[in-house]
Amino acid sequence: MKKLLVAVTGASGMLYLRSFLQVISGQEIVVHGICSPSGRKVLQMEQQMAPEGLPMVSRWFDYGDFAAAPASGSADYSAMVVLPCSMGSLAAIAAGLSINLIHRAADVMLKERRRLVLAVRETPFNRTHLQNMLQAHDAGAVICPPMPGFYMNPTTLDEAATTYSWRLADQLGIEIADRKRWGDGSSC
Repeated sequence: MKKLLVAVTGASGMLYLRSFLQVISGQEIVVHGICSPSGRKVLQMEQQMAPEGLPMVSRWFDYGDFAAAPASGSADYSAMVVLPCSMGSLAAIAAGLSINLIHRAADVMLKERRRLVLAVRETPFNRTHLQNMLQAHDAGAVICPPMPGFYMNPTTLDEAATTYSWRLADQLGIEIADRKRWGDGSSC
């Protein structure tokens, strides 16, 4: 069974987090989470919920607990997604700083050569953002900004978020049975 680590930082875009967790529900995946204090605030503002109310996450680790399982490669997570990923978290991950458990867990994923996907969320990007994205990419991370596909003709924000969630699942190696793909003649 796959073990997935989901990290939530303080960037806008919690709609994508909720959508992604709904899309992977029903899969044989153990999902653990880490949420920053800013992530908790933004999740409350945008989705009127606490991390503990999200589907699929069976365990939440304290953001400051460096003795928690995700701080070690022996915890054997197969993949990690930072969703949404703030520019501050991107910068720390790109620089290899372990300021908190999210950054440390991301560093572990990179050193263990496991899949790390960063759903960077900011607009527009400045030069420092772009350099940090390139540095994280060169270290082995996948940079996957929340950009939904519109070729499936979504009619709601939730449908648009689902198209992104499918792509995110692809990047994490998670097969979604009812996932629609380009050219299959279907729409959302």
